[in-house]
Amino acid sequence: MTDKVVLAYSGGLDTSISISWIKENYKMDVIAALIDCGQPDDLEEAYQRALDTGACEAIIVDGKDDFIQDFIYPSIKSNMKYEKTYPLATALARPLIVKKLVEVARSKKAKAVAHGCTGKGNDQVRFDVGIRSLAPELKIIAPQREWNLSREDAIEYAEKNNIKITVTKKSPYSIDENFWGRSIECGVLEDPWNEPPEDIYKWTSIKKDCSESGYVEIDFEKGIPIALDGKKMTGLELISKLNSDAGAYGIGRIDMVENRLVGIKSREIYESPAAEVLIEAHRQLEALVLDRELVHYKYLIEEKIAELVYYGLWFTPLKDSLLAFIEESQKYVTGKIRIRYDHKSFKVVGRKSDYSLYDLKLATYDRTDQFDPKHSESFIKLFGYPYEILGRKGRINE
Repeated sequence: MTDKVVLAYSGGLDTSISISWIKENYKMDVIAALIDCGQPDDLEEAYQRALDTGACEAIIVDGKDDFIQDFIYPSIKSNMKYEKTYPLATALARPLIVKKLVEVARSKKAKAVAHGCTGKGNDQVRFDVGIRSLAPELKIIAPQREWNLSREDAIEYAEKNNIKITVTKKSPYSIDENFWGRSIECGVLEDPWNEPPEDIYKWTSIKKDCSESGYVEIDFEKGIPIALDGKKMTGLELISKLNSDAGAYGIGRIDMVENRLVGIKSREIYESPAAEVLIEAHRQLEALVLDRELVHYKYLIEEKIAELVYYGLWFTPLKDSLLAFIEESQKYVTGKIRIRYDHKSFKVVGRKSDYSLYDLKLATYDRTDQFDPKHSESFIKLFGYPYEILGRKGRINE
């Protein structure tokens, strides 16, 4: 009996040519597993493409609810952004795909799993480390890493072998999508001096006049967004609507040079309208309801969690422990945030909560002010004593 390998199949260039390569070089039957993370592509078309390309079987696995509950909601609660910018859409989906991939491999009694990651990106780490953590008995096959094809070579291989693909040498972009974000790289984008051409944008293709603005109110309950403009929605509905509505203003475009785990820098373009809006809204609600020391310490935890996710270390005790801290911090993160949309930008313009720690009687400067300034002098005296003493000893540099 021929051994089986389960390939994490997206329908794109790299995974499509991987089917033929694995069959040729490993003499194994390839099962294509398409994990549905809310990507807008036609999965039925990708399903058929996998079979046409030589997979012995293709499977579509619905992972949307798991993605929202187990990955997106924790990322919102954590205000998760790598290098304070990237909301980790692609990185968040990888541990979910790994988990489903292992489940399929075990159910099909496969000896190996495979992915289409290149040898210089972060995804290979996320897949390999995740698979080794959950199923160390499975062999990992990475055709792109072993084969080391250029983008042009991969396109030529597909054309020579009559493999249907959507990329061309004129439009060689590598695109990854799920409903939390869209990433675009390769082609002219590899030069960080080049301004991204407008035609690469899909989710943030501007449909509103530059003078138009709009508003949305977002309700949170214990850190989770539950309603827009008073209407309760499922996570999928809410995220989809924000992607559509905010994206129409051009909101959610990210252009950054980031530090890859493998030690090189890369220029990345992302579109994440809902993620940008929800994370900022959540952060501002926390500023209203959490005390100063918790907010400030949480900044450190958030940065570390984002780093762990980016590095592919989801299935680790440290990530579990840090997320437990995050979950505990969300008990009072319930309230409403008002957002204003403008051309290519948005801002929080209102916030309220029954758990607000904002005390108007202490904060105001009008005649209703109840703050006693006489206490300030004593506080400042005590607070400044260490530095006054240093000054007396001549140990303060001018």
